[in-house]
Order: sequence, then structure tokens, then C-alpha cells
Amino acid sequence: QVQLVESGGGVVQAGGSLRLSCTASDQSFTRSVVGWFRQAPGKEREFVSAINSNGNHADYVQSMKDRFTISRDNAKNTVTLQMNGLKPEDTALYFCVARRPQFVYTSRDPGGYDYWGPGTQVTVSS
Repeated sequence: QVQLVESGGGVVQAGGSLRLSCTASDQSFTRSVVGWFRQAPGKEREFVSAINSNGNHADYVQSMKDRFTISRDNAKNTVTLQMNGLKPEDTALYFCVARRPQFVYTSRDPGGYDYWGPGTQVTVSS
């Protein structure tokens, strides 16, 4: 069982930046598609971004594409989500997710991910 742990959440003013990190307990993480979802209170879970195992393909929700950047450092078993220009509507619990290594494509479907971290809270004040 792969365990994912997110870090980097916090409280920031609108226009500010945060850098979320996700690390894993298992080296298979380096062969996995890894992504981020978020969930705001009273709303459904929402896809944010995902990256393939070697880092040469990333997918983003269009509304976040110009503000968020996903990257990975497989030597450190870490995936990072750099978030700039944060808005109050970005306030949510952010989850790191991973697919089993046999699934090589990114997905926007939460059901496409086998492993979920507990989440890290991002709060953007206006």
C-alpha cells in the first residue's frame, strides 16, 4: 500500500503563492502518474493537475493552467504543485493522488487514482 503525504498548505492572501509537496512511502511512486485534486466545503472533489511518471506530460484544468505548475523530482520521490496568483475560490483541501504504475496516462477522474493522501488545507483570504 502506497502512502502519500502532502505538505505546504496554509493561509495566504489573495495574489499570494503556495508550494504544495507530495511524498510517498514507496519507490513505485516514481513510476506512477501523480495528480492533485481539491475539495471545497459543500462542493464536489475537483481535478487540478496531473503529471506522468517521467514528467514530460502534464495536464491542468484550464482555469488554473496559467497559475499552477506541477513538477516532479523522482530522485526525491516528490511531486510539487506551485500555485501562484491564488484567489479566494482556490480555498480547499488539496489531495495528492497516484495511480498504480501499470496506468501510464493522466486522468481527470478521481476514480482513476488508487492512492490518496489525507490532504492539506489551503486558505486564501480576500
